[in-house]
Amino acid sequence: MRVLVGALLGLVLVRGDLLSQAPVVRQPPPAVGAQAPKDPEDVQTPPAVATQTQTGGKANGSAGTPEGGFPTIRVETRLVNVALNVVDTKGSPVGGLEREDFQILEDGKLQKIAVFEKEATTPLSIVLAIDASESVMTSERLEKEAAKHFVRALLREQDELDLMEFSDVVRELVPFTNQPKRIESGLNAIQHGDATALYDAIYLASDRLAGTSAANGRRRVIVLITDGGDTVKGARYTQALEEAQRAGAMVYSIIIVPIYADAGRNTGGEHALIQLAEDTGGKYYYVVDPKDLEPAFAHVSDDLRTQYLLGYYAPRRGADSSFRQIKVRMTDAELKAKYDLRYRTGYYADAR
Repeated sequence: MRVLVGALLGLVLVRGDLLSQAPVVRQPPPAVGAQAPKDPEDVQTPPAVATQTQTGGKANGSAGTPEGGFPTIRVETRLVNVALNVVDTKGSPVGGLEREDFQILEDGKLQKIAVFEKEATTPLSIVLAIDASESVMTSERLEKEAAKHFVRALLREQDELDLMEFSDVVRELVPFTNQPKRIESGLNAIQHGDATALYDAIYLASDRLAGTSAANGRRRVIVLITDGGDTVKGARYTQALEEAQRAGAMVYSIIIVPIYADAGRNTGGEHALIQLAEDTGGKYYYVVDPKDLEPAFAHVSDDLRTQYLLGYYAPRRGADSSFRQIKVRMTDAELKAKYDLRYRTGYYADAR
């Protein structure tokens, strides 16, 4: 059966009953080629883009005069949730810490921690984006089996997962669902391609996550399986990073390295994925042997299950679209020296 699927700039011909339902995701804003960051400024100060605002836990800002005659000033606030991983010097997760063990700052100013969970049980919205280029899909059976085991191990009733593939274009194979069988069917329908639209995939996965409900402290996650290359003229690295930060998405990269010491290896792409993980509070893993994919997925699952959740109310500053820096630190100097903290570095004030 042949159907026409709307593509980025035209029509893409796709075969198969399942793939006939897999739309090519809309194209990101045009840019002059995709590129990894060339200097720290590209990463630390992303450009601002106007988007629709959606806030959680806010009070409508207004000033009025009650019956007593005294004006009441209401300050509009938003609840900012920060998923936090604490590890020791060996990289093992550290549990048992309390609210008073942490301090959280926004733009250098101390904030009151209003929400605290020791082991975050909040719902997860996950986009699993798989690089379907020939350079990555070398052991297809092992890769698909590892992804299936990851989905079955991680997905709970309150969670949801969206499955995407990317090569020449980005396709959403399965929209958000918590049914493992639907996701497995999507994994079986992955098609290979020649190119790699990596930054388009990150941008569009973030866009999908931004549309999910932020209720109940929902955590948003992107899991990428890729070799780090980007060979399509689409979204640039800075656009992909900004969209991920606007969505509040943690990016976990499983980086496939078929030949570890290969001189032609795309180390620039790898470094971009590493920086993306660090800026969004995610993590990265290297996989040389396809058999190591399953342990890498297990690490991602464990990482998400051992997170703390911290939340604070940040005051609104009028029509503000700035990037606000977040810093979390240990209260005790001794603990500060013992443990490493991983969390997102900030958020956009006007983000959805």
